[in-house]
Amino acid sequence: MLKHALFARLEAKPGKQADVEAFLQQGLQLANQEATTPLWFALRLGPTTFAVFDAFYDEAGVQNHLTGPIAKALMGPAMELLAAPPSIERIDVLGLKNSVAA
Repeated sequence: MLKHALFARLEAKPGKQADVEAFLQQGLQLANQEATTPLWFALRLGPTTFAVFDAFYDEAGVQNHLTGPIAKALMGPAMELLAAPPSIERIDVLGLKNSVAA
């Protein structure tokens, strides 16, 4: 079962919403290459607010993700698109229902 998750909230600079959305689309391509990241969502929470939710089977998966290409891009080049550094929360998954076929 997926036991660990991360929720990252991203606030786009004014006028950079489309760029943040494009960055998240690129993030999906990178997430698909991460074997230890089985669940990854890019979300739009409001006009300038975005988020990423991802979940992992174990702490090693979390660490692989936090040191991987998505995290490096988010804390590097993507920072020029954001109004503030991303807020990243660690989450414990208490239950999961998944009936969606890929």
